[in-house]
Amino acid sequence: MDIDPFRERRRARRKRRPRYKGPSFNRVVPNLLTLVGLCAGLTAIRAALDGHWHKAAVAVVVAGIIDGLDGRIARLLKAVSRFGAEFDSLADFCGFGIAPALILYRWSLQSAGRFAFVPCMMFAVCMALRLARFNAALETGPKPAYAQSFFTGVPAPAGAGLALFPLFVGFEAGELGFPAVATLAQNPIVVSLGLVGVSVLLVSTLPVWSFKNFKLPSEAVLPLLLGTGLMAALLVAEPWAALAACGVVYVGMLPFSLRSFRRLRADAEEFASGGQGALPPGPPLGP
Repeated sequence: MDIDPFRERRRARRKRRPRYKGPSFNRVVPNLLTLVGLCAGLTAIRAALDGHWHKAAVAVVVAGIIDGLDGRIARLLKAVSRFGAEFDSLADFCGFGIAPALILYRWSLQSAGRFAFVPCMMFAVCMALRLARFNAALETGPKPAYAQSFFTGVPAPAGAGLALFPLFVGFEAGELGFPAVATLAQNPIVVSLGLVGVSVLLVSTLPVWSFKNFKLPSEAVLPLLLGTGLMAALLVAEPWAALAACGVVYVGMLPFSLRSFRRLRADAEEFASGGQGALPPGPPLGP
């Protein structure tokens, strides 16, 4: 039987060729998503500089969707790393700290005087502090078990969405033919008050539902699916109204989140004081 010399040479080269060393592709996928989110934030900044407000708002929304996916995919693929956490925080600061502040400044506050930039700066600084607090929490150890389903303060994507609430209302009012409402939404005083209020929520210690470990009763699954489908249809038909409605619902949820946290903490303290010992610790809170 004849032996092909070329085939034997290829086999010899394969044996001599060293194998690649490094992380698998699965561990890189979350970082790639974070990079796409960073690019979306940079796109929002460019659109704001060019005066394309609709494109800028859509880019921030896309960055928020990607931010909600990359962490969950990282945990699903077991690709959580310190580099990924730091990279995610930097991308969040660009997309949810700098971009919304610049959009609102160019859209409403630019012609309101020299002090109009102060709320924008305050918002960006509070967003940076909120993200830095999360990174520092990674070094302080796990939180109590009753706190594992809560954020400390409003998370970064939600903060960006709440800050852009006047923009969403202004867009929807303009499309529906309500110029007075659109003008009010673009008023520098309204925008400044919104930025200051969201800044306070970002750096506060208010417990906010994270929904990561949220459990639903079986009878609530079907209404949730129907509501999600209705919201998806509303996003397609009236995206600005849907985003504004999400902001109203989110703010209305905050008092109930605080009440739920206090009940869980009281139950944990009662359990510990009853001689049963403290509840087991939970994972650190997310941004």
